[in-house]
Amino acid sequence: MNKKQPYMNVGAAVLFGLFGLLFFILLSRYFTIQFTGEVGSQPLAAKAEQKYSRTGNLEAARGVIYDRNEVVISEDTTSYTLIAILDKKMTTNPKKPNHVTDPEKTARELSKIIDMEESEIYSILTKDQFQVEFGKAGRDISHQTKKEIEALKLPGITFKRDSKRFYPNGIFASHLVGYADRVEEKDGTYNYVGMMGIEKTLNDELTGKDGKINYESDLWGYLLPNGEQKVTPAQNGNDVYLTIDQKIQTFLEDAMNKVVEEYNPKKIIAIVADPKTGDILAMGQRPSFHPKTKEGINQSWHNEAIETSFEPGSTMKIFTLAAAIEEKKFNPNDMFQSGSYQVTSKDKPIHDHKRSGWGTITYLEGVQRSSNVAFAKIANELLGFEKFREYLTKFGFDNPTGIDLPAETSGKIQFTWPIEKATTAYGQGTAITPIQQIQAMTAIANNGKMMKPQVIEKIVNHDTGEVIKNVTPEVVSTPISAETAKEVRDILETVVTNKETGTGTRYQIDGYSVAGKTGTASIPDPKGGYLVGQEDYIFSFLGMAPKDDPKLIVYVAVQQPEIEHYSMGSIPVSMVFNPVMKNSLQYLNIQPSQQEKASTAKLADLVGQGVTKSVKQLEESGLQVVVLGKGDKVTAQLPAADTDVLEGEKIIIKTDGKLAAPNMTEWSLRDVMKVAKISGMKLNSTGSGYVVKQNIKEGAFLRKGDFLIVDLKTTEEKLEMDAKEAGESTKGTEEELENLPRD
Repeated sequence: MNKKQPYMNVGAAVLFGLFGLLFFILLSRYFTIQFTGEVGSQPLAAKAEQKYSRTGNLEAARGVIYDRNEVVISEDTTSYTLIAILDKKMTTNPKKPNHVTDPEKTARELSKIIDMEESEIYSILTKDQFQVEFGKAGRDISHQTKKEIEALKLPGITFKRDSKRFYPNGIFASHLVGYADRVEEKDGTYNYVGMMGIEKTLNDELTGKDGKINYESDLWGYLLPNGEQKVTPAQNGNDVYLTIDQKIQTFLEDAMNKVVEEYNPKKIIAIVADPKTGDILAMGQRPSFHPKTKEGINQSWHNEAIETSFEPGSTMKIFTLAAAIEEKKFNPNDMFQSGSYQVTSKDKPIHDHKRSGWGTITYLEGVQRSSNVAFAKIANELLGFEKFREYLTKFGFDNPTGIDLPAETSGKIQFTWPIEKATTAYGQGTAITPIQQIQAMTAIANNGKMMKPQVIEKIVNHDTGEVIKNVTPEVVSTPISAETAKEVRDILETVVTNKETGTGTRYQIDGYSVAGKTGTASIPDPKGGYLVGQEDYIFSFLGMAPKDDPKLIVYVAVQQPEIEHYSMGSIPVSMVFNPVMKNSLQYLNIQPSQQEKASTAKLADLVGQGVTKSVKQLEESGLQVVVLGKGDKVTAQLPAADTDVLEGEKIIIKTDGKLAAPNMTEWSLRDVMKVAKISGMKLNSTGSGYVVKQNIKEGAFLRKGDFLIVDLKTTEEKLEMDAKEAGESTKGTEEELENLPRD
């Protein structure tokens, strides 16, 4: 035992030393890591943060596009993508399967809801993949459709939340508003990018900046209760307010639809503008497209009012006339020989549309009959070509207007040879754009001041409400005096009112004085010369109303409608101009000039008063009263107290208790809006004019938040419906067609 003791002591000493060395190394390592915070030159804090820190994306919304009255034209909205899980491994509990177990049933049920054939759905559901989508039919699914699919309780069917650009008005100034498409960015994220119209022009303003959230999580990625969070908020895109008026634009869209249905033209271009400010209140064309589905976009990529120049025809005579009056070279009673005119001995004669002419007539009659000879002589003999050319520049025909829309083109003035100078005076040979005509026409309507066309009213920060940019009216130039403008309007009114000689009699509107000029422009033949068919023209009208103080300018051009004789070309044009002008003036509360002005009075404050007393008081003032509710006291009123009201106007008063729907047949949209506002309902209207149908029956309760839907028809539409029901034909006889005024 004694011999073994020394060896045991040595062994113990060696082990002690070894363990001591290991302890020293561990201790040194511990303090080294403690003081340096690194392992293998890698910072431990960064590694830990990388492992337990998570980053989330806070998606920014694209800015909203509104009309001038804050009606939504374009906005982001939630949508869903339909997904089917096919992998059996996703199911852990057979009683609650997480994958598609019955492709046949699933395909059958889904085909009833989404726009896809049952066989096609079945083919997708039987693929050997982990999960599948359903293409276009399964994207942009609304919340309502999602709820319908979820109610089927189909195993393996789920959804991915997404956002989409929503255009609630459908085909609505589509080329002006444009559209935005979802585009994949370099970092793999998706964003909406404007491809046309305002969506493209103001893409940088409308596009927001995504935010981020950094947070501490556990090993499995769940948020720690006391973990730190760092949030970089998303910056939503700015909101854009347009000068467009949703109601006037709807009037325009409805009118164009009627013309397309009845006359199937190659094109329609139409613009409504406020001559005092240059604001574009409506702009549309046919063919058009739906900004969400893109249906129809292959037929017309261009905004024809901005991007296309063409020979304007006789609407150009407005500005030739204005130049001559401004230079005091026009005497309406001077005489000239109509029919034909030779500018120089080498040129071919210029002819009137009635080639034999009307004999020797006054220049005033020449304007009314839209004589080409009259205007060629005005430009050449009265004004002189060089002075005439100066006015073409003054009226802005050399340059684009600068409107805030992409790809605007300019006109091309053909002014080299004497014959070109003469034909430019009556709108042939030279090409200009519709928006240039609108800009020039503001000088006539606005007492000589020519206004720049505007489509943007303001740009507002979506998050703070701060106005970033406010667009104010801009006077481009003053090409003519106020006296000249008034004289031009007076003469243009006779084009519409003179039944014997005026080419614009079809554009008369009951109660309103209209001043304007017709146009019948030839269409160049690609093979040379011009097309010669009865319908191969661009028929147009450029007019304003009321004549003495114009509130609106409306331009309408219809290309190659299906008509039997070119003299019928004014019919489809008037089918747009007349209802749009009349309905818009009524909507803007512009009183008819040929009626006695109704007496006005300030409305008293009725809130808190007895209903019986209030009704009696209002009726004695010549006002119509509609009572909502069966209470004894007035709780709200529209219009509000101290509002100027017209004799005969409807006053809506609200009492406590349940509100019952009145019979709104023959009501104006303005009066229906009062009911919707005072009852807290959401108003949706179709058509224009006066109510012919309402979704809530008379006497039914009006519930806050529900939809009040009304259908409206114009007086002309109702008369036409009555005529059709009576079996009366709306087509004229051959004799009537021959007697129609021609331009």
